[in-house]
Amino acid sequence: MTETFYEVMRRQGISRRSFLKFCSLTASALGLGPAFVPRIAEAMESKPRIPVLWLHGLECTCCSESFIRSAHPLAKDVILSMISLDYDDTIMAAAGHQAEAIIEETIEKYDGNFILAVEGNPPLNEEGMYCIIGGKPFTDQLLHVADHCKAIISWGSCASWGCVQAARPNPTRATPVHKVPGIANKPIIKVPGCPPIAEVMTAVITYMLTFEKIPELDRQGRPKMFYSQRIHDKCYRRPHFDAGQFVEEWDDDAARKGYCLYKMGCKGPTTYNACSTIRWNGGLSFPIQAGHGCIGCSEDGFWDKGSFYQHTTDTNVFGIEANADKVGLGAAGVVGAAVAAHAAVSALKSAQKKGGDE
Repeated sequence: MTETFYEVMRRQGISRRSFLKFCSLTASALGLGPAFVPRIAEAMESKPRIPVLWLHGLECTCCSESFIRSAHPLAKDVILSMISLDYDDTIMAAAGHQAEAIIEETIEKYDGNFILAVEGNPPLNEEGMYCIIGGKPFTDQLLHVADHCKAIISWGSCASWGCVQAARPNPTRATPVHKVPGIANKPIIKVPGCPPIAEVMTAVITYMLTFEKIPELDRQGRPKMFYSQRIHDKCYRRPHFDAGQFVEEWDDDAARKGYCLYKMGCKGPTTYNACSTIRWNGGLSFPIQAGHGCIGCSEDGFWDKGSFYQHTTDTNVFGIEANADKVGLGAAGVVGAAVAAHAAVSALKSAQKKGGDE
């Protein structure tokens, strides 16, 4: 019998008080109110840890790097307590035949009751020979495990959309998980980003453990709790966008004042993610706060959408009739008209005063 999360924490010397504090932090990370803390605590106390097989295809391991830096909850708590991470060839101690045998043991013991987490994607050209795991194409491993899992989590833009290895001309035919021919008809949760935010990754697993279901997804298969708003919607530079105040050149006076980076290519207005609310490195910062525009890494095909520094010209601002460029031109016209009107009124007053003096 697999231990529960609470049993593991108690065995590690964690107090009841610290456990409840952890549940409160987890509820906050999920965007849930205090009323859900008892429900999370009950789930942690009574439900066995979820077995997880974490497979790696074509990728750079940035998703794993992000995951282990989660602060709420800590990645170590997720890995060692909340889930039973039975296989992850990047961080596991086992190697070779012993490591690969774990996959079959997990399938036999938890058939239909484990989560398949996928980082990266399979290349389909040359019968999958561009990515070999345990002497076989990664495609074979992916399809085999997917047939027996309960649900699939596609970590990052590689697994969700294809990312850089699927960019044109895509010589290896790198393919996102949901488009792999023969993939099992199982729920697929896409958690895109290059990489995804650490707390988003751990929160998705926590939600599934607590409520025993996948989170509500948008029409592209992403958890709505993290991908329902554009970065632009909650960006702290948004007031400058609305005011038509933009950085025109790197390190100009507007950049020093923290104006909007839209004209420098920022894709925040067209990118759905939680970067501007959850942020990175324990909530410390995110790219726009660091002075660089969003490159839209959580959106499908972001590598093939042109330069990261070429701004889109159809982003609407006030309603649907105007975009940022038009607003900028309109603002300039209003200012020009105001200056002209002021000059005309001043000239008229001066003439009237001169006529009165005469």
